[in-house]
Amino acid sequence: MFLMKKIVSRFFFPLPLSLEFLFVGLFLLWFTRRQRAGKALVTCGTLLLVGLSSNFTSNHLLRPLEHHYPPLVVEHLGAGAPSVKYIAVLGGWADVDPDVPITSHISPDLMVRLIEGVRLHREIPGSKLILSGGNDSATGMAKMAEALGMSAEDILPLSEPRDTEEESQQIAPIVGTQQFILVTSASHMPRAMGLFRKRGLQPIAAPTDYLAPRHRTESDDFVPDGYKLFKSQIAFYEYLGQAWEALRGKL
Repeated sequence: MFLMKKIVSRFFFPLPLSLEFLFVGLFLLWFTRRQRAGKALVTCGTLLLVGLSSNFTSNHLLRPLEHHYPPLVVEHLGAGAPSVKYIAVLGGWADVDPDVPITSHISPDLMVRLIEGVRLHREIPGSKLILSGGNDSATGMAKMAEALGMSAEDILPLSEPRDTEEESQQIAPIVGTQQFILVTSASHMPRAMGLFRKRGLQPIAAPTDYLAPRHRTESDDFVPDGYKLFKSQIAFYEYLGQAWEALRGKL
């Protein structure tokens, strides 16, 4: 199920989806008499690719996800801050390559999540950092956390979870019924909070890694490039993930 989910979802990402329209349209134009349908598909594929490669579109897709929960300010926890014992940082892509420095072992978004987790740990004395998301992810973050000055005794790596649902399963026995801080990318936070709450846990959202900050519209927002398409892909991934988990009754 896990592998099938990963493979099938890729066909609905912005670039593959645009190419599917284009390839089918080109096939109809070159090898059939269905010229009108071919032209329509090529036009749709082109507009889809160009539109999703602009900041205007990618930001509008991401902002509803990223601003669902506000950034966490420890002072706002008040008297509840000392009772928080665990800070869970959800995993992501990592590759523990011995030929590169540890700063390159984890992806940029994972690095931002880890730094936010370390920052919160320093503001809440006595807290421990749960680092999850597969062996490379957990190992890479643990090494980086120690390099940032954290004690190994305050780090709890979880190397088995492959996705957010499995992370909630592995973290549940550790935190029990007590409140804990959940750190992940802002766009991923709505789905993560839903999955953890569905399991009966009490996470406190600490979103980070914002990709669509609010700013005035500029002419460059409409110029297509690969990074803007990547942002649209992140939004698609989250909306598809929410739909999948909702169908399974997990949200």
